[in-house]
Amino acid sequence: MLGEYRISGRRASEIAASIERGVGSGDLPPGHVLPPMRELAARLEVNPNTVAAAYRTLRERGVIETAGRRGSRVRAAPASTSRGSLRIEAPPGVRDLGEGNPDPELLPGLGPALAAAAAADAESHGLYGQAPVVPEFAAYARAALDADGVPAGPLAVTSGALDAIERVLAAHLRPGDTVAVEDPGWGSVLDLVPALGLRAVPVGVDDSGPLAADVERALRSGARALVVTCRAQNPTGASVDARRARELRAVLARHPDVLLIEDDHGHAIVDLPLHPLAGATVHWAFIRSAAKAYGPDLRVATLTGDAVTVDRVEGRQRLGPGWVSRLLQRAVLHLWASGAVDTRTVARSYGDRRDALIQALAERGVSARGRSGMNVWVPVSDETGAVARLLHAGWAAAAPGARFRLDTPQAVRLTVSPLTAADIGPLADAVAAAAGPARPVSYG
Repeated sequence: MLGEYRISGRRASEIAASIERGVGSGDLPPGHVLPPMRELAARLEVNPNTVAAAYRTLRERGVIETAGRRGSRVRAAPASTSRGSLRIEAPPGVRDLGEGNPDPELLPGLGPALAAAAAADAESHGLYGQAPVVPEFAAYARAALDADGVPAGPLAVTSGALDAIERVLAAHLRPGDTVAVEDPGWGSVLDLVPALGLRAVPVGVDDSGPLAADVERALRSGARALVVTCRAQNPTGASVDARRARELRAVLARHPDVLLIEDDHGHAIVDLPLHPLAGATVHWAFIRSAAKAYGPDLRVATLTGDAVTVDRVEGRQRLGPGWVSRLLQRAVLHLWASGAVDTRTVARSYGDRRDALIQALAERGVSARGRSGMNVWVPVSDETGAVARLLHAGWAAAAPGARFRLDTPQAVRLTVSPLTAADIGPLADAVAAAAGPARPVSYG
């Protein structure tokens, strides 16, 4: 079962190190089954408890995983290539709908905001020892959260939504723990979970958000955390409505020890109301990034949550970057306070493009979804073939569903932000030709 590689050692640390050497050299490849603890203990002439301690150390480090009677096996290595690389580069003359960027025409100019931030910094000088969160930023962010019904809690600032999600997961979970994730879902989260040594369990999504029955099933199976997108879910455009929020809160009330992470991906680019789940569990975090509405390069996200979670995030942050640039915080504050983004206008612009494309596809017999945000999700019979045919027709869909899926059927994601009214018909023709036989949409 172990081939030529022989595990050695007398102490737990030595046995664990021996197995790690085998994993590192490739002699114990991903998926390789390790011997039962008693069998290995007899072979090494040590107490079974010693082997149990070695296996426990390896599980905590994310080197192995244990699946009940099926025993312990070497974990699949975290992907060295991110899902974001699963795309086709758009050659000259081909329209790229795969990057997921906002429409530059809808982003505010940053000059006045940066000038205001620099003027404020001239007084404070941005020195060490100052509060990590600009007080005026915190007050404005907290007022907006209060208005949307997000429970009271301390506030931190992170370098974008993914940074916040990573820090919250690391604050509570250990390698080998299971995280319930949306499927289809944000590819970066699907990359992040295994990279942290965690295991992802998929939860189906429809237009109203995560399916309550799937969430219940995942939590009953032992998932220790749940990651939910409130609005403009990437890639399907799902948005949690009032009914689904009630269903999910009821499920979470039965699992109060689960860590809940909410990403309000559609903040300031959608006009659908927010129905937060925050507060339904003991430990929770709610995240808002400035990326989609104000500019991806700002790298500023607001994080609130229960006191323990936020304290752990800030404590670990102090040992790393220390804080997110207060210059950037002040710039975002200026954008908020000056009304630099008209949410209704932005939401209407993306909504008009989404609705026009979905309607045009329906007229051509293609079923698609996109309730909110910047993306349209189109089921196809063959992702690779569909992407290739679209590319040949002059469209780099460039976002095959494999970037966003675990167990759900094949699809492609189309980002509407680069589209004009004149693009809708030709794109719909190309998608209809590339999609293959129409079939019912299923996210479960």
